[in-house]
Amino acid sequence: MSHPNQAPISRIPVPEFNELPEDIRERILAVQEKSGFIPNIFLLLAHRPDEFRAFFAYHDALMEKPGNLTKAEREMIVVATSNNNQCQYCVVAHGAILRIRAKDPLIADQVAINYRKADITDRQKAMLDFAMQVSTRAYEVSEKDIEVLKAHGFTDEDIWDIGAITAFFGLSNRMANMTSLRPNAEFYALGR
Repeated sequence: MSHPNQAPISRIPVPEFNELPEDIRERILAVQEKSGFIPNIFLLLAHRPDEFRAFFAYHDALMEKPGNLTKAEREMIVVATSNNNQCQYCVVAHGAILRIRAKDPLIADQVAINYRKADITDRQKAMLDFAMQVSTRAYEVSEKDIEVLKAHGFTDEDIWDIGAITAFFGLSNRMANMTSLRPNAEFYALGR
């Protein structure tokens, strides 16, 4: 019986690294240098180079920008949304990033399992309540929901960020689930 980490990373075959366009190889090597391994999502999405570029351009625009949401709060949105969408890859991968950015070994598990009981602020719970609404019932978003967020100090730009991160990771979660993308074993121990 093979070790589970030796299973294919997805049901879609990943391309050979040396066959990838140069800009994608450079991006993957930069990630590998920073993290010590290549997250499987990079290899999977390299299957379609134009989509790889578009995906990571939007990812970076949402997740790396300055603003009132901290990088840890952005990752909380990803973890809660990914749990709601039952995306094992994103909960595990972004849970690791959340632990590192929040400097808290417990927070990712708390947020993934039940953010309402997590050791986070009321402001962050309101943020995640809104993310869950956007994730599952965006058609119900009303001015009342916006006013709740504004009462917690969120601006219109922050509210856009919460919604956009939630929506973007809805796409990511669905792609990861559709392809049976496996989390890298390395993610499990990061930030613990």
